[in-house]
Amino acid sequence: MTSSGTSPAGREVWFLTGSQGLYGEETLAQVAEQSRVIAERLAAAPGSPVRVVWKPVLTDAGAITRAVLDANSSASCVGLIAWMHTFSPAKMWIAGLDLLRRPLLHLHTQAHVQLPWSTIDMDFMNLNQAAHGDREFGYIQSRIGVARKTVAGHVSDPAVISRVHDWMRAALGFHALRTLKVARFGDNMRDVAVTEGDKVEAQLRFGVSVNTYGVNDLVAVVDSAPDAAVTELVKEYAGAYRLAPELAAGGERHESLRYAARIEMGLRTFLAEGGFAAFTTNFEDLGGLRQLPGLAVQRLMSDGYGFGGEGDWKTSALVRALKVMGDGRPGGTSFMEDYTYHLQPGSELILGAHMLEVCPSIASGRPSCEIHPLGIGGREDPVRLVFDANLGPAVVVGLADLGDRFRLVANEIDVVPPLEPLPRLPVARAVWRPVPNLRTSTEAWLTAGGPHHTALTSAVGTEELTDLAEMLGTELLTIDTDTTVRRLTQEIRWNQAYYRLARGL
Repeated sequence: MTSSGTSPAGREVWFLTGSQGLYGEETLAQVAEQSRVIAERLAAAPGSPVRVVWKPVLTDAGAITRAVLDANSSASCVGLIAWMHTFSPAKMWIAGLDLLRRPLLHLHTQAHVQLPWSTIDMDFMNLNQAAHGDREFGYIQSRIGVARKTVAGHVSDPAVISRVHDWMRAALGFHALRTLKVARFGDNMRDVAVTEGDKVEAQLRFGVSVNTYGVNDLVAVVDSAPDAAVTELVKEYAGAYRLAPELAAGGERHESLRYAARIEMGLRTFLAEGGFAAFTTNFEDLGGLRQLPGLAVQRLMSDGYGFGGEGDWKTSALVRALKVMGDGRPGGTSFMEDYTYHLQPGSELILGAHMLEVCPSIASGRPSCEIHPLGIGGREDPVRLVFDANLGPAVVVGLADLGDRFRLVANEIDVVPPLEPLPRLPVARAVWRPVPNLRTSTEAWLTAGGPHHTALTSAVGTEELTDLAEMLGTELLTIDTDTTVRRLTQEIRWNQAYYRLARGL
């Protein structure tokens, strides 16, 4: 099967070190050696999602500009880490920073952890003055208005490494969006507002290219799937899932499972041949499809594809970005929707699902492959995976188009077990307790205009989402333990003024 390629293999972050020619060749040689050691420690840190590549020390404006232009044009470079080991006069950085089109992390560190109190002299001070040089660099970034993340501390500190890795994952998500193609099969669900959006602005702001195809373009590929390949895929289902007896070979609904396999093969072929890493479907626009895609969508998401139901291309792109950002980590990411509430005082919960399309990357165990009627869509009963979500902390995040800008809204949650079994709800689902509580969470979400479609992720946290929003220049409202509706309402008003002013500058 063709994968959408969530793996960051081949992706790099370049490590740039600033200095100047004033100090002489001997000192610059020491700068180069020490900066190489810092870069190597970053590269060797367990859990690094990309390769860290050290670059020669930069001592003049021409070299800085060339390094930035090389990064901008590199297919492998997803971001830059910059450290001013000594003092690098910031006017040298103006042209380069003004041209920068890659995410930037300013690492405020130094070669040593402790000062050598008994031997320190002026030679040591001239060599080890990042406390001095990084302030000059921080000023020019603020003067130009460069979006960046600043991380302070020594690279031997696990907390520093963790924050750098979070930024790297955000950079991978940013890169994924900049190169993302979304295939929409049909249009949006009729009369729905929040799934609409400005595709031109999305391509300008995020890089996402959204392309619409008639559903029957997909049907032609589905119908041409070879019988032998369908049989092999059905065997794969039987090995991976707890297969309902009626779907098994010889069962009365086995042909429905084979058709679900045809849909998966057709979708994979269409997406792979078109270079698409995300897609949407719509139960109101199924053309010649005999089933609403359920199992196929779930498995494609599990392989890293972005997905949005009912033509929701914004959520599809968001799911894809989070898939890339969370690759290699425990947990998963899925398309999701807040469906209904448990409002008993003291134990308020949200039950989330979406008809058929919840990703098994968040499943708590081996999913069951089942077939049941679906009261919408007007097609044959669809095949789907049924499971409960894995327990633990997660985030639900949505992307809305406000007309003059996009807004991300994120809510920290705890996924919990259902209070009772759900024997008559044959869909994949998640039950969660929103932070800080259901009343504040929902009032804040509604005040923010957050969408009803979201991505639920247990592999990506608010730190990475904050970094991604900064890279994208996009508003992020976070609902967490400190949120009050009053303060969030004030933040929305402040943000409205800021983003309108920022667009005009």
